[in-house]
Amino acid sequence: MKTKEKVLQILQENINQAVSGEKLAAACNVSRAAIWKAVTTLRDTGYEINGTTNGGYIFTGNEDIFSKEDFCKYLKESYPNLKSEVETFEVIDSTNTYAKKLISQAGSLKTPDGQFTDAGLKLQNKIIVTESQTAGKGRLGRTFVSPAKTGIYISMIIIPEKPITDPALLTTSAAVAVCRVLKKIYNINPQIKWINDIFANGKKLCGILTEGFTNFETRTIDSAVIGIGINVKENPYLPDDVKAIATSIQTLGIEKINRCQLAAMIGGETLNILQEDSLKVMAEYKALSCLIDKEVTVFPIIGDQNSAYTATVMDIDENASLIVKTGTGEIKKLNSGEVSLKSANLTFGRI
Repeated sequence: MKTKEKVLQILQENINQAVSGEKLAAACNVSRAAIWKAVTTLRDTGYEINGTTNGGYIFTGNEDIFSKEDFCKYLKESYPNLKSEVETFEVIDSTNTYAKKLISQAGSLKTPDGQFTDAGLKLQNKIIVTESQTAGKGRLGRTFVSPAKTGIYISMIIIPEKPITDPALLTTSAAVAVCRVLKKIYNINPQIKWINDIFANGKKLCGILTEGFTNFETRTIDSAVIGIGINVKENPYLPDDVKAIATSIQTLGIEKINRCQLAAMIGGETLNILQEDSLKVMAEYKALSCLIDKEVTVFPIIGDQNSAYTATVMDIDENASLIVKTGTGEIKKLNSGEVSLKSANLTFGRI
């Protein structure tokens, strides 16, 4: 038995009780320095082990271990009828980038008569999940900081029976799915900032990025990747400007967080919701919106201050377009791929 395994066994046998480093060293027949190294490794793995002033160690019983086995167990328990291949990583550049690579390497996903190929069947509903990303990205090419142990980062490959004509509906469905899971597990009442951000207590908790593969002959999207990144714990690596607008599940007062369960339920609920009636899902999305009746600044040309104008959000239609009214009374329909928004002084729901 390795030193760290022996140390964990002893601490688990003495849960919530201090065990001295000297006692652990004697039991494992190693030095105190080796015990410290083993405890550090266990902490990095996800075990909550506190140190005391006299050099003892206390295992609290809390652990945050992320494994494929646990992920699949939670997925199966909550969504027994869902067929999905799961691939997990400790670290990857980006789950979306990896998913798109799998699609591009697969060749044809369907036959000319619309039947799934073997490659299409293998990739359909595939879930890729990682503990950290080295090149996470958000909408409009923004960086999504994704260090280990602070969040979950998950992507799902979607190959619908019929081509996707409006990828925004995938994003809105995923947003509703995330909100459902947060409410169910943690009793959090989140809101959605059009089109892809989940907010809680006035700060961003989760971001969603949907990317599609276009068939140039039909001008439709034959497959897509839905990427979801959610802040579980406070992220010390965020830039100061992002820290000011970001929050996490832990910051909201939730102490016990099982990242594996959370990731599995978000993945399962997202794939499940895509089978529901889109009009009902959009009605739920609209009810969760934090922008209705609020004033926003619209940037028709991303980053161009000269093109910006203020408007009041009137509605969100069945195609996920934002309906706004300008200061001159003109009604405009905004597409998520064409504009960027900034909003201030918004009143958000609280837990």
